[in-house]
Formats: sequence, C-alpha cells, structure tokens
Amino acid sequence: MALFGSKKQDATPAFAHAPLQAAASSASQSGLGQFWSYTVGAASELALSVPTVSRATQMIISLVGSLPLRHYTTQWTGEEYEKIFLETESWMDTPDPTLTRNFIMSNTCMDLMMRGRAFWYVTSRSSATGRPLSFQWMPAEMIDTLDQPGPQFFGKSNAITFNGIQIPTNDVIQFLAPVQGFLWTGRRVIDTAIKLDRSAERFATNEIAAGYLQQTDSSEPLDAESLGELAAAWSNARRVNAVGALNSAVKYEQFDTDPSKLQLIEARNFSALELSRAIGVPAYLLGIGISGYNYSNATQAKQDLYLLGAKLYMDCMQETLSGPDLLPRNRYVEFDTHDLIADVEMNRTDINIEDPASMRTPQEMPS
Repeated sequence: MALFGSKKQDATPAFAHAPLQAAASSASQSGLGQFWSYTVGAASELALSVPTVSRATQMIISLVGSLPLRHYTTQWTGEEYEKIFLETESWMDTPDPTLTRNFIMSNTCMDLMMRGRAFWYVTSRSSATGRPLSFQWMPAEMIDTLDQPGPQFFGKSNAITFNGIQIPTNDVIQFLAPVQGFLWTGRRVIDTAIKLDRSAERFATNEIAAGYLQQTDSSEPLDAESLGELAAAWSNARRVNAVGALNSAVKYEQFDTDPSKLQLIEARNFSALELSRAIGVPAYLLGIGISGYNYSNATQAKQDLYLLGAKLYMDCMQETLSGPDLLPRNRYVEFDTHDLIADVEMNRTDINIEDPASMRTPQEMPS
C-alpha cells in the first residue's frame, strides 16, 4: 500500500541554487570574495598608464562587454548544421548575480589580453545536474598554477592557488587565450613607451633647458667637492622649480638639444604604432596616422576592431563557456554578433567591375 500512500517526498527543482560546501573552507582561507585584498598587479597598472594601451584595451573590452550571450543547439539538415536557438539560462544573462554581465565579461577579457588566461570561481551549482549556476571573477594576478608557471600555457592547470592557498580545480573555470599575454609579448615596447613618456615629462616640467655649470676664466678654480655641492644645489633648484642664483665666477651653459633634435615626437609616434601592433588593434583606430592607409567609414572600423582585435578573445570565452562541464552535449553559447555583422553587411558597397575590352563584342565597345 505504500505505492498509494499520501506521504509526499520533497522534490528539489532542477535549477535550485545549492551553495558549494566542499570547498568552502579553502575558498574562505584564500580570501576569495574579500575584495579589499584584490589586485590586478603593478605590471597591469603600469601598462595601462600608457595612453595607447589604455585606449586599445578600452575599445576591445567595451565591445566584448556590450554583447549579450545566446544559447543554441545544432541540427543536421542533410547538407550542413543548422543553429536552433534556445532560451538562455540564468548564468548566461548574469554570470555573477551580484554584478552586471558587462563587468565580469570585460574583466575576463582584460585578463585574457594582459596575461593570456582568466578564471571564474563556481559559487553555486544545480542540485539536479551538478552544473554551475553562478560564478565570480578572480583576478589572474592573484592566481598561481604550480604545474604551469607560464607565460606560455599548454592546457588547464591541475594545481591552482588563489592568494597562496590551493583551491579545488573542479570549482574553477579556466579560460586560455590562443596567444601569450600582452604583459609578456609587449614588455619591451611598454618599457620603451614609459621611458619616452618620462623624457617628455622632464621637458614639460623644467622651465629652463638642460645644461651644465661652468666656471669663468677669471674665477679661482674650485675643488671637486665644491663643484659637486654647487651642481647638486643647482639641480635641486631646477627639480622644485625654484629660482637659482649664480655669482660672477660661474655661468650656466645650455645643452644644444631639444625635443625636436632628440626626435622625441617621432619616437613616441613610432612607439604608439608598435604598441598597436603588439596588442592587436589597428593603428588607425587609435588615432595613429599611417601614410597610404585610410578607411571608408565607421562600419569598417567596427568590423576591423571585431575581426582583428576582439574575436580571438571572444572565441576563447564562448568556447570555454560551451564546455561539457557547463552545458550538456550539443548545447553551446556564443556572443550575439548579429547586429554587428548586420551593420557591416548593410553598409557594404558593391563594386561593379567591367569586363576587359578583349571580352566585349563589337556592339559593346565604346564608339
């Protein structure tokens, strides 16, 4: 009679949020979620202080962060696979329920660009399927992989530490970019750009040109110690923009140099061009002039930014989020680039190319 009993069993919804318990202790010990201890690293902050790098990263992450995700499956039609779009799951709209999708997607893309990888921590799973339901972005600067020091990564790590504490690998979503991070591939050009900026800053902050102190012919020679003290006092006065005073025994001689002779302007322009090449954004999008090259309209600029700058990171993110640890078989997620591609197709100019004269009939030849 138990078959017809009135006692009801508790049923758990398929997508109920079940907080993770197994890794709670290690996650709390590592400082996960304690934002006061988070950092993106001094190297990233230094690189982003260069205007070209800052602008290039802003353009890419603004594109990636603004695109929604869409959910689909595929069906074989006999000739090709057809996409059948499905209702999105909750994490596809808001991966982190406490933050906007733009925030987590933008920071994930930034880590991929700068360090070649990014990480999400699984904060809840479905009690029915065990698949993740929500995530939290973890700064790549705070993560070390004991089995892969980098900068080239050959696969997912099996030994991950966050803030020095090892955390379960199964609770971490690992995004691996197809290229090394910009902080490694662009290290030399970043260093050069910063040195050029500092040189320009020195010329901008000093009221008088660089030079040296020289004794006059009629003055009594000074010993090395006195000359050193005089030069140090003069240098300190220039550094703080104070007024310096010299007697008749010493005169100030300017170096015959200026920014134009040092080619600082040309060097900074070339440095900006090298930065655009290293980070993968077309130079003209960053306002860097290149002789013999122009573009037709803003639509082409958007297409170039997508194809040449953002697409490799977007492919990495959407293919990772389509993995078997997040979605069932034959279920995928992708960025919705329909409007972006539609704008390009709508504004594409059709060019009519005439047949050569040798291919025309006499009636078609111009008189």
